[in-house]
Amino acid sequence: MQELNDDVNQTFINKKEEIISFKCDLHGNLQKAMIKFVEDHPKWDQYRILQAAIAGFLMQNGFQNRDLTRLYIGKMFSMDFDN
Repeated sequence: MQELNDDVNQTFINKKEEIISFKCDLHGNLQKAMIKFVEDHPKWDQYRILQAAIAGFLMQNGFQNRDLTRLYIGKMFSMDFDN
């Protein structure tokens, strides 16, 4: 598996947006909290929550990338930077 670093592969930059699906198990309490949050905040869904959480985690732990920052801000504040 390729190691994460600050160097962005040029082919990634040239792609407008790439979506990769994966399956993960969530702890029961985390799932309940996420369901409650989505019920209370109808503009959010499980995908937006997970994308914002992963992007935020990576940024807080030193992974610096402009596309990642845009994704994080876009998900957190419901902004579309492509239009």
